[in-house]
Amino acid sequence: MTAALRFLNDLAAGLGFQLELLAQVVVRLHHVPRRARWIADQLYQSTIQTMHVVLLVGFFIGMIVSLQTGIELARIGQQDQIGTIVAVSMTREMGPFITALILAAAAGSSMAAELGTMSVADELSALEVLSVDRVRFLVLPRLVALVLAAPVLTILCDTIGILGGGFVAQSQLNVSFELYLDSATESLRDLGTVFPLPKDVFGGLFKAGVFGAIVAVIGCSAGLNARGGALGVGRATRQAVLVSIIAIIIANYFMTWFMYQG
Repeated sequence: MTAALRFLNDLAAGLGFQLELLAQVVVRLHHVPRRARWIADQLYQSTIQTMHVVLLVGFFIGMIVSLQTGIELARIGQQDQIGTIVAVSMTREMGPFITALILAAAAGSSMAAELGTMSVADELSALEVLSVDRVRFLVLPRLVALVLAAPVLTILCDTIGILGGGFVAQSQLNVSFELYLDSATESLRDLGTVFPLPKDVFGGLFKAGVFGAIVAVIGCSAGLNARGGALGVGRATRQAVLVSIIAIIIANYFMTWFMYQG
């Protein structure tokens, strides 16, 4: 019982710190223009350096979805619906979800390691002595960059995934690429009422932005709380990735339920 209470106490304390950190960033958003250079640096690290992974994984995810669904649809003579299923699957779920997992493994772990190293080396304490706002200086650029990077990478993942599905449909399932693209584009013509984007595309991009914020907040909080030298940095990095993945899965369920329950 004592171990269980300690676990719940640590969980509540960690969640409280993360929510507080997010709130502190929100009230400092007016400093974004002054931090443009640092945000650009973080954008480069989050997009350019992970783009090839997102493209590779997205391409094969689209191929897998197309192959698996195509085999089943072929049994009932509905191969012409492969494009619809791949396009909806990629834009609604697979694109933002896969992108978020890659960002958690790459950008989230990097943030935890960088800030964790600064924490164990007392650099964060030095910033406080110099009256430097560490949230504005360190956390704000990382969170804003990841919120912007996640939707951009998701668009690339969606696009390459749909193209990968078309490649499989044509080469393995005897579905012409033109028919595949027609069904894929037709499934994405339902525009939203607020933004002039297909509903599924906008929903996926909204999810991606939320996932980006989750990864940044968890990664930064893990790094800021790192203690105990190199071992503590490693522990913080591992915790950032694991907690980010769990939070992404949970948030994905509730956002999907809210968006598509009707």
